[in-house]
Amino acid sequence: MEWERSEEPSAGWELLAAAQSSHSETRSHARALLSNSRHLGGIGLAETPYARKRQPRAEDEMKAPYGLDIIEDCCECPECESSSFCAFSPLTLESLSKASHKSVLPAGAILFVEGQTPRGVFIVCSGKVNLSTTSREGKILILKTAGPGEALGLSATLSGVTYETTAETATPCHLNFVDRKQFLELVESHSEIGLHTAQCLSRDYQSAYRDIHHLVLTRSSAGKLARLLLSQSVREGDESEASCKPTPMTHEEMAMRIGASRETVTRLLTRLRRKRLIRLDGPMLVIKDRTALEALAV
Repeated sequence: MEWERSEEPSAGWELLAAAQSSHSETRSHARALLSNSRHLGGIGLAETPYARKRQPRAEDEMKAPYGLDIIEDCCECPECESSSFCAFSPLTLESLSKASHKSVLPAGAILFVEGQTPRGVFIVCSGKVNLSTTSREGKILILKTAGPGEALGLSATLSGVTYETTAETATPCHLNFVDRKQFLELVESHSEIGLHTAQCLSRDYQSAYRDIHHLVLTRSSAGKLARLLLSQSVREGDESEASCKPTPMTHEEMAMRIGASRETVTRLLTRLRRKRLIRLDGPMLVIKDRTALEALAV
């Protein structure tokens, strides 16, 4: 209440601490409060950019905080043609842009919480968002990292059932939000949006099926970690040993992605280094022997 009334810093820190609590109910409650706050970049339920269309200003043409390029009109976005969700015709894109409310959020911001009533769809314009689920014991499993062009909360928004996961920004993000009522109206009036929504849900289903298949059939934690490193690797140029560099992740995040403890991940990475399958290049982990790692992931 103090945070909402006067933006009291100590109250804000208490909410943030509770959002990281090991007690699942405390954590979920705090994250729900934070996601609904009117002070967090306009993503709350109060009358903020979601309740009224934001008018363009001269400052919008400048780079926003975190070095992100903010594009107020979706029709002017250079990424829309290659986007997995927003590759619409100009007329449809204009309708989507008018219904969207833009916001810029720092890393660690909560978009929605598992079990929360759906408010609408979030479209990632830039940045990355982690989707996770939490057990009753407070164990967190990161299911996916969404990137630019992906729409989050589609299934819950269409069905009216609560969000299946918790969405938290992994990096500073530029996001578009479309209220549930407006999104349903867009789906009814624009067949393109309905088709793209169905395609995105189909891809999500196929991805979830593959993840479950790998998680269940890959018996060892070492195999799951090897698969994770391979799935996150980025090839750079040739096929040399240093050409495959997994995107930077902490041991804690790796553990959340494979359903293991941080200590287990640290021990497995040490074992892979001793076997010369990987090496550290400063803070970057480099795959030295991709073939051997693929054999371990089977």
